[in-house]
Amino acid sequence: MNRKWLALALALTVPAAVAQAQRKAKAGAAQSSASKPSARTVTVKTEPGAVVWVDEVRRGTTDAEGNLRLALAPGRRTLRVRAQGFAERTLPLLPAQKGLVAVRLVPTTDEAVLLFQRAESARERAGGNAEAVELYRKALELRPRFAEAHLGLARSLAAADDHDAALEQIAEARRDRPGYAEASAVEGRILRSSSDYEAALLSYERAVREARGFQPEAHTGAGLVYEETGRHEEAVASFRKAVAQLSDTEPVLYELLGRNLEKLERWKEAVAAYEKYLALAPEGPHASAINSIIDQLRRQAAEQEAQGPPVLE
Repeated sequence: MNRKWLALALALTVPAAVAQAQRKAKAGAAQSSASKPSARTVTVKTEPGAVVWVDEVRRGTTDAEGNLRLALAPGRRTLRVRAQGFAERTLPLLPAQKGLVAVRLVPTTDEAVLLFQRAESARERAGGNAEAVELYRKALELRPRFAEAHLGLARSLAAADDHDAALEQIAEARRDRPGYAEASAVEGRILRSSSDYEAALLSYERAVREARGFQPEAHTGAGLVYEETGRHEEAVASFRKAVAQLSDTEPVLYELLGRNLEKLERWKEAVAAYEKYLALAPEGPHASAINSIIDQLRRQAAEQEAQGPPVLE
């Protein structure tokens, strides 16, 4: 019997009220599926080697032809592009916008901006942190109220374990730019490095509020605090939020998620998280270790299912 006739036979054998309810449920599901927004892809076209942010989350660097392909979640987004020697540009991405997005950058002669850009490049280069500190300070001499330079300097000072000086720069950045979510997230990271966990959580929570919910760096940082303090359920919730906001661009989040699910003995979910990590980063730094334990976790999941739920007396 084909599916059409099978469906007709079932409809004739159930009460009319049930059949009507089933039709409504199917119609609702179809409508929900049709109205559910799907991910989209945009290709940013600009200067070669430009850094690209979406909603203040760094998403990568353009190639030698100036292209960077991005998978974006539905909704309105903000695109920010910066290239050495050019003025930074920010523009909106409309909810339905996809395909090629051309971003024309204008050269700049602003010495403070050029020093800041050189500092950013130095900070990201291996062994360039000390040079970055010097360049940030020179940029701030020319423009004392420069929130991004204060934040960059804070990152460099934190990398050198000068946490007190780093927090001073965070305060300067927040003075220059109130409601600076990224600064609050970096503050949380510095406080976590100092083992001031409660203060770190407050900074991460503020970052999320300032970003109106979209702050994956803060969600990740909070997850690490929860993990380090043994609050694994809360860690899982925070890492899941970060995963949802980063659209699978950071495989390490699945490793963090799996690690905490292991602590909770939720073996099946841990396996799923680790498998996602391997799918996204088959040659990742921890792929070999994850491959070695995933079979063991599968066995533990099977044993857990075989035992069934605990019997309540």
